[in-house]
Amino acid sequence: MSRRAGSVHGASVGVHASDPANAWRNIARVSDRRNVVASLIVGAYHTAGQSGALNEHPYPLAESLEPIGETDAARLVRETQDAIEQNDQARACALVHRYGELGHPARPVFHLMLSYAVSEDGALHAEKYYRTVTEEFATTRPACRWRHLVALARVTASEHGYTAPGYEQSRLLLNV
Repeated sequence: MSRRAGSVHGASVGVHASDPANAWRNIARVSDRRNVVASLIVGAYHTAGQSGALNEHPYPLAESLEPIGETDAARLVRETQDAIEQNDQARACALVHRYGELGHPARPVFHLMLSYAVSEDGALHAEKYYRTVTEEFATTRPACRWRHLVALARVTASEHGYTAPGYEQSRLLLNV
């Protein structure tokens, strides 16, 4: 199946850098001193090695944030769902950013993203990146943690419309 132009389909530079950085950091958490140092060096090298293709300005872009005046948490989540289903990466990012900026609880956004992480084909990254974001959100300092959910919104909006292989069969087998 070919991907549409502009789709990050779960395989953007950020995803490729954050998934292994998360994995190497988790290895470092349970290793001896020698392997802690090696794991952190490899994780940093892997991440830095992909930084050349980053966007000049990170999401959300100012022009995407500007028109969002909504402050109600439930409405922001519904609008995020709509943006995802329209494959509107910029708007999905802006809505999640605004939601977090307003201090709303993260769980409803995670719940929304999980429904797509298991149903959509993110080029083998959907579930893995969701897990990375949940771990990183929990351990990142509060001033930066919403960046992870903003990135997940972008990937989720990108992957929507490409049902994961085996999803329908799984639903049938599980009677859901």
